[in-house]
Amino acid sequence: THTPMFHQVEGLVIDDETHLGPLKWVLEEFCKAFFEVPEEKKRLRASNYPFTEPSMEVDIGYAKVGDEIRVGEGEEWLEILGCGMVHPNVLKNVGLDPERYQGFAFGLGIDRIAMLKYGMPDLRAFFSGDLRWLKHYGFPPLAIPTLAAGLS
Repeated sequence: THTPMFHQVEGLVIDDETHLGPLKWVLEEFCKAFFEVPEEKKRLRASNYPFTEPSMEVDIGYAKVGDEIRVGEGEEWLEILGCGMVHPNVLKNVGLDPERYQGFAFGLGIDRIAMLKYGMPDLRAFFSGDLRWLKHYGFPPLAIPTLAAGLS
């Protein structure tokens, strides 16, 4: 399902040596850093996207404890992003030789990963405009997160 307003972060790497291994490593390191866990549980499932081949969806393991979602625990799975190797036609269309260059790409919804990071049980709360909800999760109106400190 998608929210009424779609916000996404994307990554793209193109060089003459990359393959699925570096893509998997980037996703692992991102998940560990973003969710602040030493290890993450994830699985990759085959999928179909028009700009990547092969394409995969990445699910992350979580547990629901009361109304809280805990990433890296439990036996439940939630899709967090799509990824894959850049399709050769995409490379051709930007003037790169797919016989020499290859790349990987990924995209993830900002709302969904924020929901998971902060243990929020329902994505719809982001769009309610309820100031009490914002105060509960500690987001000042003009908070600007940093790589080192996040929103804390």
